[in-house]
Amino acid sequence: MSQSLVQIYVHIVFSTKHRRPFLKDKQFRERTHAYLAGICKNMACPAVIVGGVEDHVHLLCRFGKTIAVADFIRDLKRDSSKWVKDERADLAQFYWQSGYGAFSVSPGHVEALKRYIANQEEHHRQETFQDEFRRLCKKYGLEIDERYVWD
Repeated sequence: MSQSLVQIYVHIVFSTKHRRPFLKDKQFRERTHAYLAGICKNMACPAVIVGGVEDHVHLLCRFGKTIAVADFIRDLKRDSSKWVKDERADLAQFYWQSGYGAFSVSPGHVEALKRYIANQEEHHRQETFQDEFRRLCKKYGLEIDERYVWD
């Protein structure tokens, strides 16, 4: 076969450094999500949806065929962090956490995950980011070491 075809959906989750609520301003948060989606598009990993709340982001993208997950997330965080600081002088101390979660998603689960990401504000009235991340890792069979996951 001379053509390479890839359809890999990835659910990526990461928080602000120490889960500080840097993205409280909903309008700016939505602009940040749009900027993240633009980075994804430019890296040939188009975002299906980007959402989250004041202290973390959920991103569902269709992963590209020429990039490693770690490289993609490194560039996504670096470029968006710089943009946040350039856009808002009051967020000069903005950083994303060092780590992340990246989970493969079956195409049959994409619609349900889109709804989940779209309803993050409502969801987080009842569950903290830490409990959500623990639940996601358990769902995907990943053990976490809590000494290192909450930077």
